[in-house]
Amino acid sequence: MPTVLVTAGPTREHLDEVRFLTNASTGRMGYAIAAAAHAAGCEVVLVTGPTHLTPPAGVTDVQVVSALEMLAACERALARADIVFGVAAVADHRPRARHAGKPAKNDAPYSLELVPNPDILASLARVKGRRVFVGFSLDAQAADASAQRERARRKLERKGLDLIVVNDSSALGAERSAVTVLDAGGHDYALPPQDKEATAAWLVQLALARWRTRVDEASP
Repeated sequence: MPTVLVTAGPTREHLDEVRFLTNASTGRMGYAIAAAAHAAGCEVVLVTGPTHLTPPAGVTDVQVVSALEMLAACERALARADIVFGVAAVADHRPRARHAGKPAKNDAPYSLELVPNPDILASLARVKGRRVFVGFSLDAQAADASAQRERARRKLERKGLDLIVVNDSSALGAERSAVTVLDAGGHDYALPPQDKEATAAWLVQLALARWRTRVDEASP
């Protein structure tokens, strides 16, 4: 069975020792995928940002805080990975400078300079090889579901992914969600509203089927 690398949870981008930028991701979908992959017999490496969740039994969990830490951990784990699920809600930006301690409060205007974080999944996919890559797209700006899917498909193609899971901001923190899965062959799969564990199990089986096909095609 393959080794599955999963990223999960938010990242925290610290302004100083106390304050940070983050988002509302709970990590539930990433943790559910890690559990489903382990249940399917896979070896699992879970690289997770800060959450209140307990890592599933039987998986190797790597705790990180920032996007740069998550990228470094994923790069170390990638060599033995066959399937990669990029589920983490990675902060798009981080402060250019992190201050020591906690600066004292004052009434002067405060300006925060941000710099872009790396795109972790796209960075890993540059050395994709025969691996299966699965991304997630959450788009609160698209006008409708059709526009969401179109933007997600462009993201799939730009990053070189095999599958991308499309949902909206209502999925953050929710126990249930309805998602659409797009594949690199131009197919769409619409899943009904269901708990994240059921969605995770379905996604793992889909990724495993893609991986088995790829292995068979590579066999002499």
